[in-house]
Amino acid sequence: MKKKHHHKKKVSPAKRWSARLHLWLGLSVGIIVFIVSLTGTLFVFKDEIQNRFRKEAIYVKETAPAPLPVNTLKEKVNLELQEKFPLNSVEIPLDRNKSYRFLYYEKNKKGWNYFEEVKINKLVYVNQYNGKILAVYDEKYSFFNILKYIHWSLLLNSEWGKYVVGIPTVLFIIMLITGIVLWWPKNKKARKGRFWFSWENVKTWKRRNYDLHNVLGFYASFIALLMSITGIYFAYPYVKNAIHFTLSGAADLPKDKEIDSPDSLMAKNSAVYDLTAQQTRKLYPESASFRIPLSGKNKKGKDLKNIPVTIYGEEGRFSERSTLVFDKYSGKLLAEKPHQKLTNAEKYANANYDIHTGSYFGLFGKIIWFITGLICTSLPVTGFLVWWGKQKKQGKKI
Repeated sequence: MKKKHHHKKKVSPAKRWSARLHLWLGLSVGIIVFIVSLTGTLFVFKDEIQNRFRKEAIYVKETAPAPLPVNTLKEKVNLELQEKFPLNSVEIPLDRNKSYRFLYYEKNKKGWNYFEEVKINKLVYVNQYNGKILAVYDEKYSFFNILKYIHWSLLLNSEWGKYVVGIPTVLFIIMLITGIVLWWPKNKKARKGRFWFSWENVKTWKRRNYDLHNVLGFYASFIALLMSITGIYFAYPYVKNAIHFTLSGAADLPKDKEIDSPDSLMAKNSAVYDLTAQQTRKLYPESASFRIPLSGKNKKGKDLKNIPVTIYGEEGRFSERSTLVFDKYSGKLLAEKPHQKLTNAEKYANANYDIHTGSYFGLFGKIIWFITGLICTSLPVTGFLVWWGKQKKQGKKI
């Protein structure tokens, strides 16, 4: 008997190379994509979960006409906790029924992993009306902070560990693009089975697994691309510069000019932090909170010439930020940089974190980001099972 010859369907070069790239990259970085996707997904509702468990520390009763001076509260915290590191900052909510949050934060840039790099990261909730410490949280070992740094650098030093995650993320972007190319139907008839599951006559787990990878991957791919690009924005300066140039015509953000203190010859006013807090409340009464640095140093460890106060427009979001600069001796207002007057690039730089986590789009955005994160977590698993199933099939033929 003559054997029937089944003609193989012609595959376009674009799909053939997309299939190879998709497979090779998936097998190479699938485990890292799984870890990064899972930790990012679990981190999405961090604020909602954490605030619920810390409710007793967050809320206070307004028992006095005015809070105690910031310096007094600062001394109380230092005296009670006896930490060898100085207090880094205080975050003051505009809601008078919410407590002040004092932060101890110090880094060792030479530490090769997260636990050696972060010397201290403690958040202290204080009742501003009587100075009572309501709670102390060691954020260095908190569940969500560990998740964050696994997601950011796999718990390696954040300066170079970000590339250990960043490179697989770039490869994941290529996988998403090649996945869309492979998914794209050849004609209208093929399109029907690409948008949803058709499992009426499907009995094998391999086919169901393939459909899960194919259909869910397509729906998640566009949000996943946004999540990935906003992620590598943190890791790669050229990505950051490209976005800034696109938005404002300049790769670098405008640098804030350092203002020399006009009152540097004066004796430092002991109530300087309270003066800055008072003026900030008046200028931004509708904001959520503002942060005042207390250590006198910036992120790089250099002495601050003045007191830069960061104002957050909404609770749990960093996108709407304004800045006030006060004289560190007298508390006089020296400069103001409201959110509305920022360049498009500066606004995006402030918003990138919120876009990455979904909080920029509110609760609905977080839900979508969470679902997308779950799908991204499943893709390396379902993708590996597709490959493994084919290998078993080929093995049987031999």
